[in-house]
Amino acid sequence: MVAATRELPASGFALEVDGRMKAEFATKDGAWAGAEELKRRFPMLQVRIFDALTQAREEVPRPRN
Repeated sequence: MVAATRELPASGFALEVDGRMKAEFATKDGAWAGAEELKRRFPMLQVRIFDALTQAREEVPRPRN
């Protein structure tokens, strides 16, 4: 079975969860807010923010308690 691939966004930011693109955001602040909430609820996930302009990924660290 071939897994469906989701294309990288052409603009804005996206959340990458365990290597798969899951959500797109217009702003970096929105992407960080979504990523931090996700990491708070599920700290075991690998969450990164993808910047479409620079084609770079930024790791979201575990939240500090």
